[in-house]
Amino acid sequence: MHIPDSMLHGAICPVTAAISVAGVVAATWLALKAESRPSAARFAAIVALIFAGQMMNFPISNGTSGHLLGGVLAATLLGMPFGVLAVALVVTIQSLVFADGGVTVLGANVLNMALLGAGVGGWLQQRLSPLFGKYLATAVAAWGSVVLAAFAASTELAIAGQISFAQVLPAMLGTHAWIGLGEALISVAAVAVLANSWVAEGSKMSVAVPLSIAVVVSFLLSPFASGFPDGLEWVGEQYQFLHESAPTFVGAMPDYTIAAISNESLSTSLAGLAGVAIIFIVGFALVRGLESTVTRR
Repeated sequence: MHIPDSMLHGAICPVTAAISVAGVVAATWLALKAESRPSAARFAAIVALIFAGQMMNFPISNGTSGHLLGGVLAATLLGMPFGVLAVALVVTIQSLVFADGGVTVLGANVLNMALLGAGVGGWLQQRLSPLFGKYLATAVAAWGSVVLAAFAASTELAIAGQISFAQVLPAMLGTHAWIGLGEALISVAAVAVLANSWVAEGSKMSVAVPLSIAVVVSFLLSPFASGFPDGLEWVGEQYQFLHESAPTFVGAMPDYTIAAISNESLSTSLAGLAGVAIIFIVGFALVRGLESTVTRR
């Protein structure tokens, strides 16, 4: 779902950037006003887990793969405003450090995955929980967040003139409806483990468990992720709007590799581990900064 620079051009880029900045500012304000806040370490561990989860592409039909977006998962475990900040942080680090998603289209990716995925998806999960229970509500909202993000990406591509809306929408929704099933299963499983009392906020395991899973997934499992194109790339290939071009900005570890390491699996493992460390440190610093702001008030 990470849109590359080559896919979007024109006014859609600054417009989505402005919307995303406004949305992240609003999420920050809500986080400052929230009565219940995750600790800095808990937030950082969950963000690291979502980053690692997004490295694990899983195969679906027609030689296509999908990966976790994690918006509903983040909102369920951290609260909606912190969930938005968590996914926005992941998407930004992925773009700047790993060249996963373009820099000029960062606003669109934050809009689709953080504001819609965690914001609207998290809101939907909260509304459905009293009706269906936590797990079914999480599954429905997680599936819906992927479909909603696919709808938004389709709209952006059509506005940018890459493809007609009538062509791209059925293809994107058809592919991402299947990816959403994987999102729902992963989100429910993670919530079942991480929302229990022994790993809930305040527990000694609230940081150790998600961070340990993130380390295992990023270091040991990421080299085995599916190599099939993800849903967006597959649709781009089918309709010939996936154009290879030099990225506007090349991160330190493009495509989750370390240039100095020739072994592909080891390179991916170490890049993933480095990503978990970077995300954890930045996430920890972010929440500590918010805590300091609240204290000064």
